[in-house]
Amino acid sequence: MTTETRRDKPWLFRTYAGHSTAADSNALYRRNLAKGQTGLSIAFDLPTQTGYDPDHELARGEVGKVGVSIAHIGDMRALFDGIPLAQMNTSMTINAPAAWLLALYLAVAEEQGAPLAALQGTTQNDIIKEYLSRGTYVFPPEPSMRLTKDVILFTTGEVPKWNPMNVCSYHLQEAGATPVQELAFALATAIAVLDTVKASGEVDEAGFADVVGRMSFFVNAGLRFVTEIAKMRAFAELWDEITRDRYGIADPKKRMFRYGVQVNSLGLTEQQPENNVHRILIEMLAVTLSKKARARAVQLPAWNEALGLPRSWDQQWSLRMQQILAFETDLLEHDDLFDGSKVMEEKVERLKAEARAELARVDAIGGAIAAVETGLLKRALVESNAERIARVEAGEQVVVGVNRFQEGEPSPLVAGEGTFLAVPETVEMEAVHRIRAWRSSRDKAAVAAAIAELEAAAREGRNIMPPSIAAAKAGVTTGEWGETLREVFGQYRAPTGVTVETRSQAPGEDVKLVIAELGEKLGETPRLVVGKPGLDGHSNGAEQIALRARDVGMEVAYDGIRQTPAEIVARAAETGAHIIGLSILSGSHVPLVREVMARLRLENLDHIPVVVGGIISAEDELVLSNMGVAAVYTPKDYELDRIMIGMARVVERSLARQAETRSSQGAPRARADKRVTRSV
Repeated sequence: MTTETRRDKPWLFRTYAGHSTAADSNALYRRNLAKGQTGLSIAFDLPTQTGYDPDHELARGEVGKVGVSIAHIGDMRALFDGIPLAQMNTSMTINAPAAWLLALYLAVAEEQGAPLAALQGTTQNDIIKEYLSRGTYVFPPEPSMRLTKDVILFTTGEVPKWNPMNVCSYHLQEAGATPVQELAFALATAIAVLDTVKASGEVDEAGFADVVGRMSFFVNAGLRFVTEIAKMRAFAELWDEITRDRYGIADPKKRMFRYGVQVNSLGLTEQQPENNVHRILIEMLAVTLSKKARARAVQLPAWNEALGLPRSWDQQWSLRMQQILAFETDLLEHDDLFDGSKVMEEKVERLKAEARAELARVDAIGGAIAAVETGLLKRALVESNAERIARVEAGEQVVVGVNRFQEGEPSPLVAGEGTFLAVPETVEMEAVHRIRAWRSSRDKAAVAAAIAELEAAAREGRNIMPPSIAAAKAGVTTGEWGETLREVFGQYRAPTGVTVETRSQAPGEDVKLVIAELGEKLGETPRLVVGKPGLDGHSNGAEQIALRARDVGMEVAYDGIRQTPAEIVARAAETGAHIIGLSILSGSHVPLVREVMARLRLENLDHIPVVVGGIISAEDELVLSNMGVAAVYTPKDYELDRIMIGMARVVERSLARQAETRSSQGAPRARADKRVTRSV
């Protein structure tokens, strides 16, 4: 490279990280920053993401599992101890309680002496995609959009370098969205947010232009990287078009499409996991090769995320991948590599045309919020995901090591113990002790006054940020903030997308025959309860199991996410279930399954077999088996018909055991009660 060659500034290097305690996560962040990471991306645990304290019933088994537990300002201080926030760019993956976590962050920044105007970073704060894909929503759509609007207007005025929200299409793709759906649904979300801000009347024309200029996006990049490059270019051009024509934004800089990215984790495989390194690299190219559509920040998953939480070394491997591309290659020395490409131009124009048509359909039914409330967007994602799975099952969509080229050498990377990070169960007990000690040490009068002011602001329609910051400083907890707003706004349960109208691919005749034979043995239609215990909102697998079970001839009860073990057991009793399927992807399967099994015994329902699906290690499979779980399904089990047959065999074995027990006791056969079910 000559001295005259100009290199573009590289994107922000991030890894999505956080686990167990604030102190442990702080140590991880410091190590990552020392290795050359240039921005932080904070993963919060599920209780934090859904506004619960560690000692709440629904937090059981979830504390510190998929991220760090932040229950109060003391935790936030520990999380950023020794990290100067005035010099940091911090992304926080938080949505329903985004206002609260931002309030804690700003309060700690003030303690550090950092001017709010200097702070840079992002709160994800996209509640619409939570209703559609990730499931960490709390409040109904209308008050949720009000909270989003409050954060946007507060930060635009007080924290002008902050991105108050990422319109997040990442999880839409993981829930099954096609590139066109990802474009259209994300842009529809952005339109809904901007329309909410504009309709509030709380900002003038110049201020609204500033709001548009601070909007950012968070996207997904899959393996069809030519299509993904075209998608990103289409995103940029459509956003410029929408902000210019719909909102009249004249300044081209404020119409820029600014986005961060995490490449696709859904495509990572449990089989031959070393192949995931190549997948991650190819997906990264999709968001870096085109200069006009290059990401502002990139975070890469680790090769072993289909097995469990990555270790520091695994995250380092992904970080080095970014650094080698940015600093060892000549990528940043050139103009856009795809300008003038007929292939790229045609692909971009086709995606734009199809996305405009999809946007028009969403607009015709009243916009993104109406499409969420009616369940239309969710159903569209469930159907697209069913089509994707069917292509993989049929071998039409090749996944190396899964449905083709399965033969291979054993991977030395997964030999022995410690191939991923395990969060000890003691983390939860310690967190419960700390939160109770925190509550007992506070100024109770100051806390009560702060909560009363927070409630008043919520009821009166005032901006939620100032009282939230005051509550943070007073020592209010995450659960207290969440409960206060639940009292005002209520809670919400989003449509599951699994209805009698949901279309899916036809199952094989052999599996339908197996289920029909099972029905003959039972003397009635086989009944399945699909349960999502705990706070895990990733429901893609549960939805597809419920859909396929319906199609093969079972009666299915699936009530969506965030159920307590008691609710699942009650549903099994109500429906006269022949089998219970539990879906848990948060790593909390051992404590949650233990409680479900205990409640089944308590209710004299332990004759109902239980199967479990999730990201579950071989060691934990043995633990679950010892609890009495009849079968365990992990990401390697992608053939839904085979899972259906497996569950039928589980029920048959359960029937045989019950018959043996009755025979040994000389008891007559008891017929199961007929019960009313709400089938899907």
